[in-house]
Amino acid sequence: MNHDDQISVPRVPLASAMVLLVGTLVAVGATRLAGQVPDSASRAEVVAERVLRFEDRPDGRVVAIEPGAPATEWVVARPGEGGFLRGTLRALARERRAMGLGAEQPLRLVAHADGRISLEDAATARRIDLESFGPTNAGAFARLLTTAHADGAAAAVQTSR
Repeated sequence: MNHDDQISVPRVPLASAMVLLVGTLVAVGATRLAGQVPDSASRAEVVAERVLRFEDRPDGRVVAIEPGAPATEWVVARPGEGGFLRGTLRALARERRAMGLGAEQPLRLVAHADGRISLEDAATARRIDLESFGPTNAGAFARLLTTAHADGAAAAVQTSR
């Protein structure tokens, strides 16, 4: 290889990129060491919420159960449907099993005034911000806030907070 075949990289842009990279790492490290953790929780007013338990049935259906309400059980996913909904619920169930907890305590589905929807598990202190997965996937849960019970009663609990 002779001298003409060598590739030369301009030093100023290379040094600038290195300074930017090191600066970013230092800023992130300092933030973490200071104990600050990014929080994506919506601070907007809660406009609707619903407390639900979910069960997988032997025939492949997933049903929602609203504790304490009449005619509380309805199908939210039929066999072969609801992949995002099933995956999300299985992730929460797996976390509960790892902590030695059962499925007795319901989940809280919350809609905020800013359009965010979250699924909260008080048993594990886990919150999943559903809008992070796109409108179609968030919609799989959002419809549960407006689905009527088998007896036609209102589904979502409107809050006045």
